[in-house]
Amino acid sequence: MKRRLMMAGGLGAIAAPSLARAQSAATSLRMIVPYAAGGPTDILARILAEHVAAPLDQRVVVENRTGAGVVVGTEAVAKAAPDGLTALLTTVAHAVNPSLFPNLPYDTERDFAPVALVAKVPLVVLVRKDLPVRGVPDFLDWIRSRNGQAIYGSAGVGSAPHLGTALLLMMAGLQAVHIPYRGSAPAMTDLAAGRIDFYLDAAASGLAQARAGMGRAIAWSMLTRGEIAPELPTIAEGGVPGYEAYTWSGLFLPAAAPREAVTRLNAATLRAMGDARLRARFAELGAELAEPAPPEALGRFLREEIAKWGEVVRRSGMNTQ
Repeated sequence: MKRRLMMAGGLGAIAAPSLARAQSAATSLRMIVPYAAGGPTDILARILAEHVAAPLDQRVVVENRTGAGVVVGTEAVAKAAPDGLTALLTTVAHAVNPSLFPNLPYDTERDFAPVALVAKVPLVVLVRKDLPVRGVPDFLDWIRSRNGQAIYGSAGVGSAPHLGTALLLMMAGLQAVHIPYRGSAPAMTDLAAGRIDFYLDAAASGLAQARAGMGRAIAWSMLTRGEIAPELPTIAEGGVPGYEAYTWSGLFLPAAAPREAVTRLNAATLRAMGDARLRARFAELGAELAEPAPPEALGRFLREEIAKWGEVVRRSGMNTQ
């Protein structure tokens, strides 16, 4: 009897890792995206989910939860069971909302466990086709000559195009009229029709719109020129030293998630980011992969972003009313 028990115990020990792997593979990770399906953040999330599944040995399901900007989807993750099976893939809006919405139903830092910064998505400056400017210095001079009457669009209050433009105007000491739209598509339609003068769009879509004749691309928003459009000068080299603006994709878990779940998802994400196929697909979307880093690096980055954009919100008078 004793021998049989020992053999059973040994077999159990041998079977335990296999059982854990089987359970892991049978349990899905929900990656909640607080944006509509088909948008740039959703597309990046689905590419990431596809490549993270293998190192996790786990199915990854992208779930779109929209509403109240990104608040509905973000709150769902903040209040999800802390079992490591619900993650949030979000953007710069996560860092901006504390300044825009004083009564958020969650705490942006306290209620989330940072996992990994995945990518940064540059912006391009698009101007209407007949605007008499060719480069950044001309563009800034033209805005100045309009005495605050130049008109720019955005994908909504607090969106990356709005933030990037507000920062540009603030650093250049300029003023312009803001027209918020419900997304990029209607803003681009009005740019093409000449109803607005300029618009900052995500790199891939902005360059595609320029090629389609919807506007002219004249500048890049990062500190260094982009690989997909090396001919575009940066705003910094065009007369606004130190200017840099972009949106980003970051992965978070609920704050009480086990540390093991955080490190496991971080490791799987970094492994996915090293995959040449993922890098190529991100590059097609104009997304620049972040440097591989531990979870704590995203926590520091988030605090810096909250401070940076909080200052822009305050100084520009940006509000959601």
